[in-house]
Amino acid sequence: MSEVRTRIAPSPTGDPHVGTAYIALFNLCYARQHGGKFILRIEDTDQVRSNQKSEDDILAALSWLGMNWDEGPDKGGDFGPYRQSERSDIYKTHVEKLLDEGHAFHCFCSSERLSELRKQQMTEKKPLGYDGHCLNLSDSDRADKLQQNIPPVIRMKVPETGSCVVKDMLRDDVTIDWQQIDMQVLMKSDGLPTYHLANVVDDHLMQITHVIRGEEWINSAPKHLLLYQYFGWEPPVLCHMPLLRNADKSKLSKRKNPASVGYYQRMGYLPEAVCNFLGMMGWSMPDEQEMFSLEEMISNFDINRVSLGGPVFDAEKLDWLNGRYLREALSDDEFIQRFSQWAFQPDMLQAIVPLIKQRVERFSDIAPLAAFFFSGMPTIDEQSFEHKQLKHEDAKKILQFIAWRIEGLDAWHRDRIETALMLLAESMGIKIRDFLFPLFIAIAGSSVSTSVIDSIAVLGLDITRARLRHAIAILGGVSKKQLKNLEKEYAALEQKSGQS
Repeated sequence: MSEVRTRIAPSPTGDPHVGTAYIALFNLCYARQHGGKFILRIEDTDQVRSNQKSEDDILAALSWLGMNWDEGPDKGGDFGPYRQSERSDIYKTHVEKLLDEGHAFHCFCSSERLSELRKQQMTEKKPLGYDGHCLNLSDSDRADKLQQNIPPVIRMKVPETGSCVVKDMLRDDVTIDWQQIDMQVLMKSDGLPTYHLANVVDDHLMQITHVIRGEEWINSAPKHLLLYQYFGWEPPVLCHMPLLRNADKSKLSKRKNPASVGYYQRMGYLPEAVCNFLGMMGWSMPDEQEMFSLEEMISNFDINRVSLGGPVFDAEKLDWLNGRYLREALSDDEFIQRFSQWAFQPDMLQAIVPLIKQRVERFSDIAPLAAFFFSGMPTIDEQSFEHKQLKHEDAKKILQFIAWRIEGLDAWHRDRIETALMLLAESMGIKIRDFLFPLFIAIAGSSVSTSVIDSIAVLGLDITRARLRHAIAILGGVSKKQLKNLEKEYAALEQKSGQS
């Protein structure tokens, strides 16, 4: 058998997700267990949302967890570049090959036409997908549209009849009718590839032998296998892992659970405990021991031991496991060292000191003033939100709207946060002093604190979002009906502020 090569290919469009770390861990273990290579590839073809900070955070998060890769954008290798944005010419060459051989076609349909098509299909309860409108354009029609500078997308052709059999390492063969598969866009009108084309081309050229990914990609597998067939390539072995779940069995989401690796790092979890916990997601050691190192997991790894039942990301179980590591795996000296590394990070202290320096007269004043920067959730109750101008329902709405507003920020820094919150307060018709009161309570546990905007800029989105969620729960939470009404009200505010 050729050398085993696996990969993780995250998109740098947000916080490093624990789901990404989970899939990376199983790819790493499979490669190492077979003496192979583990590759990190950055899939940054979404030029609007991709950013360098997110890429840096992904690399830092996986490094923190001890998941070392053999090839990647920071390490190089024989199959680079390892960023898709640097491989555009490669994709153009391959899409031209598909066009020349009749496996793909130019599509000039406007977004308006596609939107109307989708509405019609929904009304008539037909399968959603492209209807082949541009599939049989004549050469002259196509040339005319290109001469008119109508930017086309490139779509793949899909068989009209028959089915595709997807073979998977963990499950029985999955049969999917071709009629269920859309004529996927392979290259956008801006000349950049979609995930589906870039994914297949990169996996082949980087000699990936095993694609271990989340089960949400099963329905896309026929598109990928068809592309391998069109190119005349041998496809890699596919393995679709069960998705991480919330306690209610829904897909793990930042809206219900802290889902960023950075959150767990900032909250003071040990990386080896988090890695161990992710290893328990749908897999177990042969002797069923629950506390094991990455090296022990690799030594005992067998992909066939993965259970297809959706593993629950149980935060209480992670707390229990992390506590065991703190008590059993660290000597007192090691405990002091690891705590010091966590509590006295230079970057964190440099951000906090300017906020508290003017408010202290002795070092003993620092602890009560700065404690909320280092704690988990503030100790608050409903009485904490008593305010002359705001009812509890008002406070809850403000906090929920703030959560949505800051989640939509494209950059996390003080001025951007301040502007976003000031505009939100204005659009809600609430004085800024009253507007910020519940935010102070949610973030610092007190209305007397350092600037709350400065504070959340330092704390970061992960911790801020978790504290907002905690405060909303303290205020009684939001029912599905209430959430739906709040979403409508927030959408109306967004539309209004966008038009003003």
